[in-house]
Amino acid sequence: MKNPRPAANGQNRSPVGVDVAALGKSYGNQAVLTDISFSVKPGEIFIIMGPSGSGKSVLLRQIAGLEEPTAGTVRINGLDPVEPETRDRFALALVFQSGALFNSLNVYENLALYPLEHRLCSKGEIRDRVMRALQILSLEGSAQKYPSELSGGMKKRVAIARALVMEPQLLLYDEPTSELDPVMSATIGEIIATLKQEFQVTSIVVTHDRDLALTISDRVAILMQGRLRTVDAPAALRDSKDPLITDFLNPQIDLKNPRYKQLEVSS
Repeated sequence: MKNPRPAANGQNRSPVGVDVAALGKSYGNQAVLTDISFSVKPGEIFIIMGPSGSGKSVLLRQIAGLEEPTAGTVRINGLDPVEPETRDRFALALVFQSGALFNSLNVYENLALYPLEHRLCSKGEIRDRVMRALQILSLEGSAQKYPSELSGGMKKRVAIARALVMEPQLLLYDEPTSELDPVMSATIGEIIATLKQEFQVTSIVVTHDRDLALTISDRVAILMQGRLRTVDAPAALRDSKDPLITDFLNPQIDLKNPRYKQLEVSS
């Protein structure tokens, strides 16, 4: 599997725009995404939400250029993310849901590994980038710790710090608050919002976290059953009259007519 690569040293670091047009993705006979179209503005925090199994993470992989769509296109500033020249021209970083840290390396080594292996810049500059990223995420005191010594929230912050070392123009997050308590989830949300201002980076976030989505985003896309239900600002979503969106964002617990019983009947 291809990994998103940062742009060559010295490239323009302005935030990029992303255009998704009539995108479809199938695995064999199973259609996961159908006719997805939207645009993300440079510097925007754009959140992708939807029920489990709606295709959110699959969509993120298409945007990252990790997979080719079955139909339609993804363009980053007009260029195909699958093409090597696009990944060389624009700095793209992906924060994985699991963190994807190497257990045999300490925090500093995890952050420095990719730029060192690919000789993106001098060792001195790499060290400066790593230490700056650790400072921004308040992780300076954890540089020599190993992943096994970190809490779940710290692992998430290390994963974000590793992405910052690439000085990204486009930062993709896959469920950044999963498995975190409410306080740490709020902390991660604050980090994402702060990075937008400090780095002027375009951020696309896949999440189930309603509070995160409605608090830090400029706009939210909601997927349902592999199709785009809506793209709107948080305030408009709060006032939505669409019963599917209302139920998704504000589900009510109904002990007399529970959802799992309805699922049994529909199946």
